[in-house]
Amino acid sequence: MSNPSTKVLNEMKKVINGKDDVIQKVWMTFLAGGHVLLEDLPGVGKTTLAKAFSRVVGLDSNRIQFTPDVVASDVIGFTMFDKEKNEFIFKEGAVMCNLLLGDEINRTSSRTQAALLEAMQEKQVTVDGVTYPLPAPFHVIATQNPYGTIGTQPLPSAQIDRFMTKLSVGYPDFENQVDMLKNRQQTDPISSLNQVITKNELLALQHQVQTLFIHEEILRYVTALTEKTRNHPSIHQGISPRGALALCQMAKAHAFLQQRDYVIPEDVHAVWLPTSRHRIVMSSISGEENEQDTLLEKLLQSVATPDQAMLATL
Repeated sequence: MSNPSTKVLNEMKKVINGKDDVIQKVWMTFLAGGHVLLEDLPGVGKTTLAKAFSRVVGLDSNRIQFTPDVVASDVIGFTMFDKEKNEFIFKEGAVMCNLLLGDEINRTSSRTQAALLEAMQEKQVTVDGVTYPLPAPFHVIATQNPYGTIGTQPLPSAQIDRFMTKLSVGYPDFENQVDMLKNRQQTDPISSLNQVITKNELLALQHQVQTLFIHEEILRYVTALTEKTRNHPSIHQGISPRGALALCQMAKAHAFLQQRDYVIPEDVHAVWLPTSRHRIVMSSISGEENEQDTLLEKLLQSVATPDQAMLATL
């Protein structure tokens, strides 16, 4: 694993107990240039995780608590007339930052949710016909409570597809919860976290990940996997081309953490579920996430893996 990544992950472990895999997947999503959707019950540390990453990586961050009365201009900004200057000026919205924490994104209106679309995909916003670029890097960590929780509504397919990964923090085990309780008796552990890299270093790492080699056979493998989801009778909506690209980007990030400059099938396997689970819509109304994960695992096993020896010779 690269040294900057080691520093980030080790620092994060100081405040997030026993969730090494989740921490690594969020970091990989950042390395791949993507956005993270954290879905879980209230109180398991979703917001803490996002705040900790902002501090450790040195990102300028904003937080917006999504409620029914939050409007699009709160997210992307608005123009107003300045009487002193006798001109219209742009007032920045919450997205004008490196890391936007969108808390409980599925508690706000679909119109407000849609305001994030351009920002997440194009890394810019357009207000009153004028386009404003967002700072680089730009990432969104959005949290949501499971569907069915009072006051929630499903995210539109177009928006959920723009999240590179969907993760669940989950409850801590017994000992990790005891440690968490001890650490929070007197101080907020986030305040003791150190910034271990800069935003420019993150941009450099993202460039390194982007330039990793991925063989055409791996691209064919990814295509075969995603096509399986589009032609399965239990799946109403399969993985989009954007999802296939995200799978390649996340596979590169995984290879990078393994200190390789090329992608192997095991990299695809490692990121298959977090990159794919939110992109499929089950035909059955009762399609729970564990059912989706089980089906995706079966699809992964049903597609022939590229021959490792052949890849090594090409």
